[in-house]
Amino acid sequence: MNGKRGLELRGRVVTRAGVLEDAVITVRGERVAAVRPASDWATTHRELPPEYSGTVLPGLVDIHTHGGFGHRFDTVDADQARAAAAFHHRQGSTTVLASIVTAAPDAMVGQVNMLSRLAADGTIAGIHIEGPFLSRTHCGAHDLDHLIDPDPALIDRLLRAAGGRLRVMTLAPELSGFDAAAKQLADGGVIVAVGHSDSSFADFRAALTPEGCATLVTHLANGMPALHHRAPGPVAAGLVAAAQRHAFVELIGDGVHVDSGFGALVFATAPDRVALVTDAMAAAGMPDGQYRLGPRTVTVTDGVARVAGGSLAGGTSTLLQGLRWAVRDCGVPLADAVAAVTATPAAAAGLEEVGDLQPGMYADAVVLDEDLNLRRVLRRGRWLA
Repeated sequence: MNGKRGLELRGRVVTRAGVLEDAVITVRGERVAAVRPASDWATTHRELPPEYSGTVLPGLVDIHTHGGFGHRFDTVDADQARAAAAFHHRQGSTTVLASIVTAAPDAMVGQVNMLSRLAADGTIAGIHIEGPFLSRTHCGAHDLDHLIDPDPALIDRLLRAAGGRLRVMTLAPELSGFDAAAKQLADGGVIVAVGHSDSSFADFRAALTPEGCATLVTHLANGMPALHHRAPGPVAAGLVAAAQRHAFVELIGDGVHVDSGFGALVFATAPDRVALVTDAMAAAGMPDGQYRLGPRTVTVTDGVARVAGGSLAGGTSTLLQGLRWAVRDCGVPLADAVAAVTATPAAAAGLEEVGDLQPGMYADAVVLDEDLNLRRVLRRGRWLA
């Protein structure tokens, strides 16, 4: 319903505070004005209430995505980056961080400079830099030729190019210079993430303390040694840090990067510290074929993206697919799964105006049917086509 009061949306509303089986969301401009049970709404209105629309969730928040629908964020072409963001917005991820990968320093600085302008106008919520300070042993699809130890001068260039819009940067904690780099980033207002690491349990866990500065694990279990009972490594360290509420952990919920049994374990360990992500690259929403991720060619076969050496090279799914994977394959309760694609990633990346449906927050919402299929997307108070 649209009128002088603004837009009103009725349905089963899932918020961070719980589930309202029949509620009305009132939107004014770009913001949520009120969320209340339909029975309360009816006591102050004479007209008919809005038509019941389905299950309404906060707009999804993807804090790790490299592109989609044939478009990339690791580019200096603003139109291409806008198209990648628009694809994810239409699929329900109304908030995205644009992720770039390891490349030559000048190329990365140029990409960050362009993306900072898209963050300034609200197209994206900020920037995530993955690399070049990563393990050579567990580099995944990152280009070995450009991996280096943390370099304070390069970090300073990236911070200046971002203009305060660099939200997250991923580093391997075992590299020489990690401690100083993590402090430099944290002092610059950046969330320090640890990943693509060959670290021991002790060193990885130490990074996820106030002294170590890191508060986020990049795609837990991917880009690190497998969990083993005599060599627990980064996976166990990340789980312990999440369980003790010292960190958040990303989990790629596409059914390819991790088994659903592992997903169930992670949610059972720390259900309110899991941020589902897509790690999507340009092939998301596209057919099989060849694509680019940074300077490397990626081949997608049966929806799975790999580089020439066989390493997985990002995802091809949407975050809404990740929500369904968590609920259907991992057995996660709907409220916990919704938090993992909304409030938790927003908290992990320090995003304060998204991830929930509360008065004063951005009017971002997705409307789903009973099978969790997408019906409509509301972003900043406007319906997307």
